[in-house]
Amino acid sequence: MVALAAASVLAGCAGGAPASPATPRTPDNAPAPPAPSSAPSKPSAAATPHGTLLVADFGADTVTFVDPDPGHDRHTLGSVEVGTAPYGLVVDDGGIAWVATAEGVAVVDTATRTRLTRIPYETRTGPVTTGEYRGGGMGIALAPDGRHVYVGVNVPGRDGVLEIVDTAAHEVTGTVPVGRRPFDVDVSPDGTEVYATGHDSFDVTAVDTADRTTRRFEVAPYGTEGGLGSWLKPHYAVVRPDGRLLLPFEGERLVVLDPRTGRSTVEPMTADTHQHGATLAPDGTLLVVGTGPILSDDRGPSLTVRTPAGSERVVPLDGPHEDVTVSDDGRTAYVTEGFTRDGYGNGITVVDLTGGKRPFEVVAGARPLGIAVL
Repeated sequence: MVALAAASVLAGCAGGAPASPATPRTPDNAPAPPAPSSAPSKPSAAATPHGTLLVADFGADTVTFVDPDPGHDRHTLGSVEVGTAPYGLVVDDGGIAWVATAEGVAVVDTATRTRLTRIPYETRTGPVTTGEYRGGGMGIALAPDGRHVYVGVNVPGRDGVLEIVDTAAHEVTGTVPVGRRPFDVDVSPDGTEVYATGHDSFDVTAVDTADRTTRRFEVAPYGTEGGLGSWLKPHYAVVRPDGRLLLPFEGERLVVLDPRTGRSTVEPMTADTHQHGATLAPDGTLLVVGTGPILSDDRGPSLTVRTPAGSERVVPLDGPHEDVTVSDDGRTAYVTEGFTRDGYGNGITVVDLTGGKRPFEVVAGARPLGIAVL
């Protein structure tokens, strides 16, 4: 499928110069997404129901609360201003959301739907901008004990930085150099290491949470030819309970990296499409978002559902998508439409993982990327 001279359909993944603004894809008869408010966040009149989705509105300065129930007429429950171009987010056990924006890590109380504060980065990333090449936070992860949040900070034109946030003090307490454009950040099950996936440097940087020393692992199953102009780079990763990292590539290859030894193996995949977001269901099923083709003979957007044994089912999606999360019972996947290139949408595709219902769409925020289930 893959060649180094790829078509320009998804040029933003290749790095290099910023591309033209993306064009939205709007659901039929859908109301316009809520406009960001310049006024301070106000408490909601009602508590946020369990099972509500929280999405990072990359096309606005907000996060939006979404009711995914198809039987309800209204899906967007309100938005909270967090900062410019929010990318990734994570929610702790107390219902506090930590949102990686271009300006800092926003802290949101999801019960009252209010922003508590925004923690500025220690790293200088240049002027605050929007778009897929903007500086600031990208991938973000929470320590198992909830005491720290780790955010990958993109520094345009340079290697990225992992910033360590003390969740009690609401301040950055450490910075560690990592790879270039850290799309994703993950934490080992025991909390002893953090993994920053460097999209433009073909690597994963493992950071020891005790002494902050680092180890770098090249992750390039197609090689590194083409450098910043290559399509064949790592995007998102997940960590298995046994500590191994899974990194999907192009719907063709799944890199299984063991950070204890630094060794990796490659397993075949079947979607044959450019891939981005990934997550694990409670039973170990791997879910991977296919964004669409980079060559004319590639397949369209999809969601790969891969069992722990390696068998796959590929669910077609309508248009590019970016990230995915899964319900607590593992029966439903929620896939965000806020792709960073042309064709992005303002909704979420809901996929029944049991196969009993067809995928359907609900209106969400403005170009939603990161997503979590509350």
